[in-house]
Amino acid sequence: MSQVFEGYERQYCELSANLSRKCTSGSVLIGEQKKQKVAEIKTGLDDADALIRKMDLEARSLPPNIKGSLLAKIREYKTDLINLKNEVKRISSSNVSQAARDELMESGIADTKMMSTERLNQSSDKIKDSRRTMLETEELGVSILQDLHQQRQALLHAHGTLQGVDDNIGRSKKVLTAMSRRMNRNKWMVGCIIAALVLAILVILYFKLLR
Repeated sequence: MSQVFEGYERQYCELSANLSRKCTSGSVLIGEQKKQKVAEIKTGLDDADALIRKMDLEARSLPPNIKGSLLAKIREYKTDLINLKNEVKRISSSNVSQAARDELMESGIADTKMMSTERLNQSSDKIKDSRRTMLETEELGVSILQDLHQQRQALLHAHGTLQGVDDNIGRSKKVLTAMSRRMNRNKWMVGCIIAALVLAILVILYFKLLR
């Protein structure tokens, strides 16, 4: 067997075992650590693929009696490499799924925060509206109280005016009554004076007629 082929084969076997261990350890990692491990494994897969190509070239350059058995080994190594690549794809897909779940979770948290903020803003707006309505109601109540106070003052003033009118009417009635009494007394006095004058004239005429 070619020593060059044996060297490539030994390197591939060591690399394959190392990649297999990395796949096992990478499957339990999450997040950024898994991404880094997958990147290392993919680099190792490229190296393994290059070693298989070198082994294939070396095997084809050997005599036919040796080449057949070496090509059979290369087919086994290619199968092994395909299995490693499939394992890396599985790990990568699980990492993508985890990232998608994380993204969905972050999105859900963001949506929840946004909804909470919106509800908080709505509650704040409702409180502001209620406070504004309360202030407007308070101002309306104060205005109504002021109007009622003014109306009360007007009623009290009107009542005072009516009371004054009543007093004036009462005084006027008293004056008229006094005047009426005076007029009646004056009538009696005038009547008495006239009667006295008439009586005096009659007496004078009587004495004149007797002469």
